Amino acid sequence: MTSPKQLPDAKHPAQALAAVLTLRQTADHLERQAVAAALQQGWSWSQIAEALGVSKQAAHRRLSDVQAAAPVRAGGKRP
Repeated sequence: MTSPKQLPDAKHPAQALAAVLTLRQTADHLERQAVAAALQQGWSWSQIAEALGVSKQAAHRRLSDVQAAAPVRAGGKRP
């Protein structure tokens, strides 16, 4: 993981803003992977929302499409 000491200083806006974009994309990707894993393990949207520090509605609204990424079981059926 990149430590804050390795991030560009805000005095260099082009580099700092590029880092912000990369961090957001990385965080979004990790969040979606973690939500998919949580759903696969049987977590509720309430549990996911609590872990993310948002309301159940906010979590579901933003991430409900992740549910479709659940693995397909034998026979072609989703869990």
